[in-house]
Amino acid sequence: MQPFTKLSGVAAPLPMVNVDTDMLIPKQFLKTTKRTGLGSALFFEQRYNDDGSEKPDFVLNKPAYRKAQILVAGANFGCGSSREHAPWALLDFGIRCVIASSFADIFYNNCFKNGILPIVVPQADVDRLMDDAERGSNAVVSIDLEAQEIRGPDGGCIKFDIDPFRKQCLLNGWDDIGLTLRNEKDITTFEAQRRLSQPWV
Repeated sequence: MQPFTKLSGVAAPLPMVNVDTDMLIPKQFLKTTKRTGLGSALFFEQRYNDDGSEKPDFVLNKPAYRKAQILVAGANFGCGSSREHAPWALLDFGIRCVIASSFADIFYNNCFKNGILPIVVPQADVDRLMDDAERGSNAVVSIDLEAQEIRGPDGGCIKFDIDPFRKQCLLNGWDDIGLTLRNEKDITTFEAQRRLSQPWV
């Protein structure tokens, strides 16, 4: 998993509440177990017409936000089913951070496991960042995970809280497999000893 330390990028505004995982990645794209290639299906029904052409009014189709790395969203982001394809699609599109006043629990946890930083801040701060994001390509927002700070295009600073363990996992790029492999030496020693003491197993 790619570590998350600092990020500066364009922030896309999505002032919608209760964005569910089916909106993020519709069910017809859930057949794959690969984490790549899903970016084009992110917000599929909002981004494309029935004939496959883009809807120009959707935020991620606008030239200023096509390479957005940060999403400023409404409350209860990621609600609905527990599909892990939702953070996969966000990440494959290029979004590494989502800022909202609240998240659905399963989606929130899945973000950390896939290298996305979900930041919870009060609605007043979301409103301020949403206003910043409306500036288009000038809406460069900087995230410093170590300092737990968000800096807007005007230099204003917003502090955020994060669980210390999850913070360390993101800073070091540790997913569940990475955490296990940190103990690889001990695991190898245990397996060798067990083969000697219990060769029948």
